Amino acid sequence: MSDSEKLLPLLEKHYGFSSFRRGQVEAIESVLAKRDTLVIMPTGGGKSLCYQLPSVALSGITLVVSPLIALMKDQVDSLNKVGISATLINSTISPDEANQRLEEAAAGVYKILYIAPERFYNSQFTTKLHTLKVNLFAIDEAHCISQWGHDFRPSYRRLGDAIEACGRPPVIALTATATPEVREDIINQLN
Repeated sequence: MSDSEKLLPLLEKHYGFSSFRRGQVEAIESVLAKRDTLVIMPTGGGKSLCYQLPSVALSGITLVVSPLIALMKDQVDSLNKVGISATLINSTISPDEANQRLEEAAAGVYKILYIAPERFYNSQFTTKLHTLKVNLFAIDEAHCISQWGHDFRPSYRRLGDAIEACGRPPVIALTATATPEVREDIINQLN
């Protein structure tokens, strides 16, 4: 039985699905084998499941870098509704609340922590990453890391250092659009 087949009961329990969508099994098996993974799937193709479901099976926490505050909130709300503990740290919360959530994450309260990429400009924040047992580092909208992408975000250039600050866990980068140049740039930027 493959790792992804072992996850079918979790898929059904948390998401109500009895099977995976095209491409999800390969991505999930790569993540569970602790390999860095680049996932390119169309919008609505189920990219988020490729890191969310493994995060339930793995010990520790999954950090998810996302540039979209509204999407983070929607993801966190949806995950909490299906019994997967998640939270976010972005500009919508106070520094005290961010510190509290980091402490809770270090204590194992959450399986998934969404973070805005600009957070990595804060050296106190990156220092605190050492206190987390990060099992997976997920980069949503990964095309933002590429200077060739349609939505380049300079803060994404700090992700290589952030990954190292977390102890170099496996990385999954996800995007709906990536030309060959963007794919190559994502891979190079993240080593």
